[in-house]
Amino acid sequence: MSKSENAHLFKVYIWALSFIKPYRLPFGLIVLSSIFITAIELVIPKFIQFFIDVIVPKNNITLFFSLLGCTVVLLFIMLYLSTVRNKLQHQVQEKAARDLHYSIFQHLRKLGFSYFEKHPVGETLSLMNTEVTAVQELYRRYLPFMVQEIIFSVIALFILFSLNVKLALIIIPSFLLYYLVGPKFERKASILSKEFSTNRIGRNKKIYESISALIEVRSYNSEDWENNRLNEKINMYNKSMIKAFFYAYVRGTIRRLSYYVGAMAILFYGSILVRSGTLSVGEFSAFMIYYFTAMHRLTSVVTSLTEQRVLMYQIDKIYQFINIMPEIKDSDSPLILTNIKGDVNFKNVHFQYPTTGKVIKGFNLSAKAGQRIAFVGTSGNGKSTLLKLMGRFYDPNEGEILIDNVSLKDMKLSQLRDSIGYVFQEVYLFATTVRENIRFGNPGATDEQIFESAKAAYAHDFIMELEDGYDTLIGERGVKLSGGQKQRISIARMLLKNPTIILLDEATSALDNISEIEVQNALTTLLKGKTTFTVAHRITTIQDYDQIIVLNQGKVAEKGTYDELMDKEGIFYRLCKGQQKELNNQSLPVGG
Repeated sequence: MSKSENAHLFKVYIWALSFIKPYRLPFGLIVLSSIFITAIELVIPKFIQFFIDVIVPKNNITLFFSLLGCTVVLLFIMLYLSTVRNKLQHQVQEKAARDLHYSIFQHLRKLGFSYFEKHPVGETLSLMNTEVTAVQELYRRYLPFMVQEIIFSVIALFILFSLNVKLALIIIPSFLLYYLVGPKFERKASILSKEFSTNRIGRNKKIYESISALIEVRSYNSEDWENNRLNEKINMYNKSMIKAFFYAYVRGTIRRLSYYVGAMAILFYGSILVRSGTLSVGEFSAFMIYYFTAMHRLTSVVTSLTEQRVLMYQIDKIYQFINIMPEIKDSDSPLILTNIKGDVNFKNVHFQYPTTGKVIKGFNLSAKAGQRIAFVGTSGNGKSTLLKLMGRFYDPNEGEILIDNVSLKDMKLSQLRDSIGYVFQEVYLFATTVRENIRFGNPGATDEQIFESAKAAYAHDFIMELEDGYDTLIGERGVKLSGGQKQRISIARMLLKNPTIILLDEATSALDNISEIEVQNALTTLLKGKTTFTVAHRITTIQDYDQIIVLNQGKVAEKGTYDELMDKEGIFYRLCKGQQKELNNQSLPVGG
């Protein structure tokens, strides 16, 4: 492992520990109680030394019971301190883990739309589950263990050298023996640990994908094909795990062998010192207890550091994630408008995604407050991209977009998002009640306001027919509702929010004719007096719009009202005729 990589992992380690910083006082009490507990543990071998060298030769029963009484009192004190320490540890661990979870969620929201389009959901779920668990393991297990073991080892080594310096020096070659062989296994184990971490993420993403695609896989009768792909990821994960842990345990075996060799040397040299009278039997007994305990603790610390290095590769995923800079963020001095009217202007806007060519090329548009604008054109010409730019999910590469003559980049993001409402083709509903799904548009709304919004969205009647009315649980993503019902819930939610600008992205394209009529009635209520931008799938829904923009290869090909564009007999005219022909073919009777 290179020095730069070691330095990076140490930086990640310090970052992970930084979440404990707000809890310095309880953590300090944990360290203090560990010192007292360690002192009591280390005084026991001294009691044994005193028993062997003083009490036994003199056969002093009174002194024996006094020593026994002191031992019992100290053990009770140690038990109490251990209880206090464990309680403090639990509080610090859980609060630090909670803060980490919260910071990840906060950062995830800051990263915005572009992050979710680049990264699959399975990767994010793996981050939130597996990688966060690794940090929690650091707080819950490794850090308390390290504090206790290091304190014990340092004090024990001090006592060992105070008993006999020459005998204690044997510890040094014992460690050197390991480091003559250990680095080779250290490097190999680190490389395999990194590979293991990568394969675990790949396995988790594949499991999520397999579960998400369950219906499609069954409908295509492709279970064997999908199982083979899943098993391939699982096998890669298992093989890398076996290799990583094999080298980790080989490394541990070598380390333990080194201190057992040291113990043999101490036994040999210690017996010589006892026979020469340089060291008493009690001192030698205490020394051996201290040595084995200290070496066991030191070995455990080294093993713990090795295991934490493996954890650091997992935690590094979170560290890298937290350090991703949001592409969209507030300016240093964002403007807050007193009242947003809804005037929208595009000025020479150019845009391209990182992995594609230019999607929008020199787009210009001026929309007055309350106007309704429709974007039409074939797929891939930038219609939905314009809505994303308007909501500032992305920023243009060139040009600017203004609301009420203020650039979106200068507006405060929270005010911009509050002033814009979205109705997409795919509606996301939470797995809770109808009431709470509508209240999502305005968390502070009263029940009366929710009812009024539902009535205006033509949703009240079907909601009242549900099993528990507004308190009906609608299942994951609203699985108990039809497409038209979901859209009307979404529109009720938007009515409750009452934004100045509405963005509709093919909101009715996936609905049948009856559902579309119901949703269109709801939209008529929603759009009154609002500046509206619609990505239109069906031309019949935008015939009364103020402007229709026909996009072709990222540019404005045609612009005007419905009648004006039909009179031109251009691209829009051909689109209308094509849709009309398609509708006529669908309405022809089947059979003879």
